[in-house]
Amino acid sequence: MTTKIYKNIYALSVLCLLSGAFVSCSDFIDVEPQGVISEELAMSEPDKMVTSAYAKLGDDWYTYPFNLWPYGDLTSDDSYKGGSGTTDTNYHPFEVWSTLTASTPDHMDEMWYHLYCSISRCNRALVSLEEHGDKLDEKTRNIREGEVRFLRAHFYFKLIQLWYQVPWVDEEVYKNHTEEQTPNNAFTHDELMSKMIADFKIAYDKLPVTQSEGGRANKIAAAAYLAKCYLTWAWGDGYEANTGVSHINNDYMKEVLKYTKEVQESSYGYLEDYGDMFLPEYKNSKESIFAVQHSNYEEDNTLFGRANWSNMLNGCWGIWSCGWDFHKPSQNLVNAFKTKDGLPMFDDYNKQTAYPINGVPTDQKWDPRLFHTVGMPTFPYKYEAEYTMTKDNSRTPNTYGYYASLKEVPRRSEGEHYDNPWQAFGQNDYVLRYTDVMLMRAEALIETGSLEEARTIINDIRQRAKNSIGKHINYAANQCDIALYPASYFSTKEKARQCLQWERRLEMAMENSRFFDLRRWGIASKTLNQYFEVEQNCEYDGQTYAQYYKDAHFTPDKNEYFPVPYIQLFYVPGLYTQNKNY
Repeated sequence: MTTKIYKNIYALSVLCLLSGAFVSCSDFIDVEPQGVISEELAMSEPDKMVTSAYAKLGDDWYTYPFNLWPYGDLTSDDSYKGGSGTTDTNYHPFEVWSTLTASTPDHMDEMWYHLYCSISRCNRALVSLEEHGDKLDEKTRNIREGEVRFLRAHFYFKLIQLWYQVPWVDEEVYKNHTEEQTPNNAFTHDELMSKMIADFKIAYDKLPVTQSEGGRANKIAAAAYLAKCYLTWAWGDGYEANTGVSHINNDYMKEVLKYTKEVQESSYGYLEDYGDMFLPEYKNSKESIFAVQHSNYEEDNTLFGRANWSNMLNGCWGIWSCGWDFHKPSQNLVNAFKTKDGLPMFDDYNKQTAYPINGVPTDQKWDPRLFHTVGMPTFPYKYEAEYTMTKDNSRTPNTYGYYASLKEVPRRSEGEHYDNPWQAFGQNDYVLRYTDVMLMRAEALIETGSLEEARTIINDIRQRAKNSIGKHINYAANQCDIALYPASYFSTKEKARQCLQWERRLEMAMENSRFFDLRRWGIASKTLNQYFEVEQNCEYDGQTYAQYYKDAHFTPDKNEYFPVPYIQLFYVPGLYTQNKNY
């Protein structure tokens, strides 16, 4: 068959050559291809090229979700993969770490490729602004450059977060066509962080505080991202030997305080009810500093529109038409919401498995955020009694238990946002929300010695949680108990740090950041290996599950970052260097 194909290609080539021999060059008609736009025309429209770069924010899929839920949650103690079993999708190695290689899961290559496609859009937009920016007035041109710098740094943050050292492909590389000559070790991790921060600083300098069009980056979003970059960098490089309390860079922590102060004094703020943050009608509230914009069919009247295809697997089994039951909360996470006298049970939370039953209160009380985060049998799914969950709403309870994720899905009564050929949701993806940034500020305050100010921030967040019962989860009111931290809990850095880290876990649970937090604090291997040891013995109402964790192990000085995908290593042999110990 191969020989036949080659013969056909040869015959076609000869035919083309012979045809060309019998006509003159002047007989050819130069026709623009239909259905595509020429590069020359595209590059001459800088404002549209910026829009094209924005379009990549939500141009993802469940095998390369830009919100990183498999990378940030499945890899942590917050979440199981879910689905029909460990072989459903290729994400299982993220759960156990011990089988993670450069080719498993192969989804990593898709993520790498599509993030660089996104960066390519940004580079083209920057060149278009450079060469044709005179089509815009100076103010608009500067703002658009700031937006593109912000977007490019946003995509690079994900790449560096995942792979430590990556090729820095900027507009100069694009203009010189040297993408395939750019290695991933041309710059150190610190140099890459500096380059990314430099883009965010240009964005910060050029962007206005507010934008007239929703969804565009502004100065406050750039400040928040700068704080996130400096906080990540302040603890070390991510590898445990170089990360943790003993490696903290106080100068970087001061940068966190500088930029979070600007966010704190902005028009953004805490949304009054915790549950509202995860409903589509509040998706661009004062809590949302920057988010990937998504829509449902009725909002944009298109077949696929800007649906959130990254979370399409994560609907509850038997409640959504395509509820594939992925991204399932762990028992350890549920236990972490336990309270005693309204405060976290730091030392004892995981000694016994517990779970609330609707209408059957016990002496064990819970942080109210549990009922906004985790769908549980006997409780209304996303606040709606007509969709109360049962044990039948779990696809494989013997593997992944009975819990479901709530934050990334709308209420079921709203109907299907998209259902052809797959179900997808119209939920926005938060990139930066106000409470996240205030927790960053509290973290930096603790590490620089301002413990009481940190306590005030954290108690404000807990007060909002305390106020978030009556509107959506009144059915669980007699199972909730949450109190503010007394001053004694912030008497030392060590105690305050524990409170902060706990608060961040509860507040941001199932929002795709848990593994990156553990890595930043230098406690990933200790936390995860202890988790694997206990979690494999999970039981709910006589059903055991999570026993696959018996094969799990996190290896420090290796697993802090993901391996460079094999296909990328193979594409240009010798160009890229693999991460340590893979």
